[in-house]
Amino acid sequence: MSVSDPDEQRARGRESWERAAPGWDRRADGVRDWGLPVSAAMLDALDLVPGERVLELAAGPGDTGFMAAERIRPGGELISSDGSEAMLEVARRRAARAGLDNVEFRQLELEWIDLETATVDAVLCRWGIMLIVDPEAAAREIRRVLRPGGRAALAVWDAPERNPWTTIPSQAMTDLGHAPPPDRDAPGMFALAGEGRLAELLQGAGFVEVSISPVALERRFQSAEEYLEETVDLSANLAAAFTDLDSGQRAEVLERIGAAAGAFRAGDGSLVLPGSSLVASAGA
Repeated sequence: MSVSDPDEQRARGRESWERAAPGWDRRADGVRDWGLPVSAAMLDALDLVPGERVLELAAGPGDTGFMAAERIRPGGELISSDGSEAMLEVARRRAARAGLDNVEFRQLELEWIDLETATVDAVLCRWGIMLIVDPEAAAREIRRVLRPGGRAALAVWDAPERNPWTTIPSQAMTDLGHAPPPDRDAPGMFALAGEGRLAELLQGAGFVEVSISPVALERRFQSAEEYLEETVDLSANLAAAFTDLDSGQRAEVLERIGAAAGAFRAGDGSLVLPGSSLVASAGA
């Protein structure tokens, strides 16, 4: 079976998220905080009201959906879903700690959402749809499960040059020969970053009133060491390659990352790396 086989890609992606779940658990508060501008923009686009039923897809630790759960009280329900059971367990624990009692957890895939047609009022998907094999199928499925007049808010990553926080570590690994160059034809962070790509995807699935807006965010680190440590924690693929390196090779990677990130060094020596996400809102 070829690595380009869709089922093989799906299996690899699922296994990668299962491996990444412990790191996302450790870093969940930080991910929530630096991702807050994007989550807030998505929720503002949905204009939720009490009593609505909201579906979050590719929820990860769940925090964007949990913000929605607060807005739809009383009487509303959040379905927090992910394709990874390990990620769902992270979200369950976080919801319990937050005292949320209007959340149902379900293991769902974006390409075939196991819900009846026209049964939710709103759908959230932050940084998930660009990672899957068939985003067009996912867009159609999101449209299918929405009630007439329902709304969707999706976030994907903007162009690579607007997100040096993620390109610097991967480029360092590639430049040093420790990782292959990214496959531009495979699912990945920037698969929907192209001009007009996300709008075309949603319009092709039958959505109306499609609006796309860039949302800026920042990643802050006290040092290059902290930057690399967090990146390894959140990226299962990079972690797999990095942990195979010897101490000298790891030091070279760290040095390369520190040099590339130097342009983003603040006066106190910390790193402040910019990022940009595209937030789409659309009506069913």
